[in-house]
Amino acid sequence: MDRHVVAGIDPSPESRAAAHWASREALRRGATLRLVHAWQLHPRPAANVPMDMTERSWARQILSEVSDSVRAAHPGLQIVEQQVKDSPAAALLAAAEGAELVVLGSRGLSGVTGFLLGSVSAKVVARSPRPVVLVREGESAAGEHFSPLAGVSPDEIPETPYRDVVLGLDIGQPCDELIEFAFETARRCGAALRVIHTFSFPPGYAIADRVAPPPGPGLLAEREHAVVATLRPWCEKFPEVAVTETVVEGRAGTELSRAASGASLVVVGRRIRDSRLGVHTGPVAHAVLHHAGCPVVVVPHA
Repeated sequence: MDRHVVAGIDPSPESRAAAHWASREALRRGATLRLVHAWQLHPRPAANVPMDMTERSWARQILSEVSDSVRAAHPGLQIVEQQVKDSPAAALLAAAEGAELVVLGSRGLSGVTGFLLGSVSAKVVARSPRPVVLVREGESAAGEHFSPLAGVSPDEIPETPYRDVVLGLDIGQPCDELIEFAFETARRCGAALRVIHTFSFPPGYAIADRVAPPPGPGLLAEREHAVVATLRPWCEKFPEVAVTETVVEGRAGTELSRAASGASLVVVGRRIRDSRLGVHTGPVAHAVLHHAGCPVVVVPHA
């Protein structure tokens, strides 16, 4: 089976941004890009379908336009176009089965932060067996890199370095799939990896008498040592990746969203578990998706 990256296609500008992000990632991976567009036959065509076209032909035109745009930007990339008569969520989940990752467009909550998860992206993020990347309109190759120094022309720099990859780390239940994805992504891009671990002081300290000694330095040092120990085998496996660790008291979603403002990608996890209430992305992934200012990848793990 060929290695490929899947991008979900629809008429939206954020979908086109996702297709171009996926094309760059496919090139970095040496993989094929598979553009998947799902369409359904309705009794009354959607308002955005031109009067002189059928839903099928309109879907074909959308897919062709996106494919042509990506080919023009990356002539050497192998692209497969896949038009599926099915619901978008079902088609993308089926395509995800054999993919290395799935890339979707998502409308920003505002001009600078957050994603608005529609029903399709929410279902795919929550159920995909493979990592899912959310990309907003306006994301570009330039946004993945640090800006050139003032007064220096981009032409004078062979390749501007990538912005950091950010990983949220839970040392209580460290996940190999999540950590490896972050290290491998940083290695592939030549980016630094910034690992963020958050913790909270035991509740008793918040209500203790002011005379009680604060636990801060000891607890913080303990967490810092645990983070270093958790990452040590991965740093040895990926010696070319520069790693910085940040251990801070606070909420994981808040700190990761804050770090996203200067990052090229934020990596968070989603525990695979079904319940009577259905599947969920988890509170940290949910918070990051709603507040991050850069692409976010949600990695499923046991």
